[in-house]
Amino acid sequence: MEGEHFSVKMPEGDSYGYVYIRREGLVYAAWLSEYGSGRQRELAAEFVKYILERAREAGEEVYEKAREIIEEGMSRGSLKLEGFEKEVEVDGKKHVVKMIDGGAEFKESESGNLLLRIRITAEVDGVKSEYTITFGRRGRYNAVEGRSTARADAPGGREADAERLAAVIKALTGKKPRIQKKSDGAIELVYGRAHLEGFKRYAELADAIEKWLEETRRR
Repeated sequence: MEGEHFSVKMPEGDSYGYVYIRREGLVYAAWLSEYGSGRQRELAAEFVKYILERAREAGEEVYEKAREIIEEGMSRGSLKLEGFEKEVEVDGKKHVVKMIDGGAEFKESESGNLLLRIRITAEVDGVKSEYTITFGRRGRYNAVEGRSTARADAPGGREADAERLAAVIKALTGKKPRIQKKSDGAIELVYGRAHLEGFKRYAELADAIEKWLEETRRR
């Protein structure tokens, strides 16, 4: 397993060769094996099974990585934001998160780059708020990075708003965002690829995220 590719040993007549499969391709095949229809689902399931068999032959590390990618695909879009509830602990404090609504859309930046905006409406510890997280690609490696800013006019001020949003993100993705306090008093929350992958589990976000990742990937 190297970078964005997965290599498996495949039969070629009387000999064997290696076939390289993109991570996205294996994730999509796993998704089809769970949510596809008819023959499409059957073929995808057979393919996933075969890949796991070949990965096991390649060693435990390769098998575990393949299984992780396949589980990611099978869980994609399996949940809904609306009605999702969870209790999470952030920095030693417990919060009750109740999701109300959410969605995603594309937006072009002033420099012409395609951005992904995720909108979330949630109630945390009885306080209802609307949040917007904007993802873009940054740096020479085209890394995924998301940012949002805590609101000063939110109940309890910026710090309370940032704390509640961090609880929302951890509840949805399993991972707390990085919180940055600036010299002017502003508070930013910073997100990485792992957060975006976590958002893919939700039906309201999965398709838009996948399309954005594909359209912004360097070819």
